[in-house]
Amino acid sequence: MRRILLAALVFSLPCWSQQVDIPFQKFVLSNGLTLIVHEDHKAPIVAVNVWYHVGSKNERPGKTGFAHLFEHLMFGGSEHFHGRYIDAMERIGATNLNGTTSEDRTNYFETVPVSALDYTLWMESDRMGYMVGAIDQQTLDLQRGVVQNEKRQGENEPYGMADETEQQDTYPSGHPYSWSTIGSMTDLNAASLSDVKEWFQTSYGPSNAVLVVAGDVDPEVVHQKVEKYFGEIPPGPPVTRQRAWIAKMSGSHRAVMQDRVPQARIDKLWNIPEFGNEDSDRLDLVSDVLGVGRTSRLYKRLVYDDQLATSVAAFVNPREIGGQFGITAMARPGVPLERVEKAINEEMARFLADGPTPEEVNRVRTQYLANFVRGIDQIGGFGGKSDVLAMSQTYQGNPGAYKVALDRARAATPAQLQEAARRWLADGAY
Repeated sequence: MRRILLAALVFSLPCWSQQVDIPFQKFVLSNGLTLIVHEDHKAPIVAVNVWYHVGSKNERPGKTGFAHLFEHLMFGGSEHFHGRYIDAMERIGATNLNGTTSEDRTNYFETVPVSALDYTLWMESDRMGYMVGAIDQQTLDLQRGVVQNEKRQGENEPYGMADETEQQDTYPSGHPYSWSTIGSMTDLNAASLSDVKEWFQTSYGPSNAVLVVAGDVDPEVVHQKVEKYFGEIPPGPPVTRQRAWIAKMSGSHRAVMQDRVPQARIDKLWNIPEFGNEDSDRLDLVSDVLGVGRTSRLYKRLVYDDQLATSVAAFVNPREIGGQFGITAMARPGVPLERVEKAINEEMARFLADGPTPEEVNRVRTQYLANFVRGIDQIGGFGGKSDVLAMSQTYQGNPGAYKVALDRARAATPAQLQEAARRWLADGAY
């Protein structure tokens, strides 16, 4: 039934996309914590999602990897809870339980039975307000080792060094996106106990956090509970927000990496505007036309028609102060990368010259909006309603800001997508 209903929604997208809504109530505590509550009474569960507006871009050269390292520390217990956070949450039936670090934010989330909401809020409040005393040298050394092992495993995987190399090469020295989220081994080794505690004290205050509670709840009751558990935590120092720094490249930039991999791969990258920018949203649709799905231009050309590659994809990586547009293709065994690159360049030139067809725009618009609907069918997890509200508030100061991108997708024209591509993809490829 859900699949049939989704199909009905998709075929009426021009009307429907204007009606997509995630109702919410927003509260701001005296210590600066932003609380967003969404009611969804379909099941007796509740999603709790905490976003701290701090990520690897808030680090500085010589002290990289702190945001991700601290994410690990946050699961090891707090001053009033001694034990593994994941074990405790799983005992009360938590699902969609995780924490992640990006360049721009660190988040922690879980979906729990509504009867466990008080316990969950207490746990989140204790690690928001009372972590410093729980971190000792032994704990730091343990989690440092876990992170370093994670880094080694990633680097030893096929193509494992490509992402870090590309970050360094596509951004100027000192740019907040020029280092990897996991950090350098040297910086991780040098991280001291005082360094880590300072990171928490300057980054994890309520005034730098967004808490979303979504599910079978009453907003006023949730507000009272959050005041009870979080209200006495000191706000923390103000965090300076960084301005957009796109670092648009010009000319052509190339790098060649040698590794023992099953297939040769080619990546192409362009620096583009930041998350929420009109061109960024339009380039997201451009990436769908070019390289998302088997009906996309690059897939049809490289995989089906010319049989130069076994896979190809295009994507936008939207980030707070500057994004990236990328294309990646796996060459078919025995096919030189030069032939793959030539075909990609020809398809890019054709798009820049002629733009997408109306049929292509309608197709990717349908895909975009349908994917959004699938995501918000759940209250927690990646792409769920709590995630959408937290992201919109954190980056744009408005939980309902997600509607702007939906409206842009609904109204997008072939000419608009072509113009955005010409502004950002005609030059400066890496």
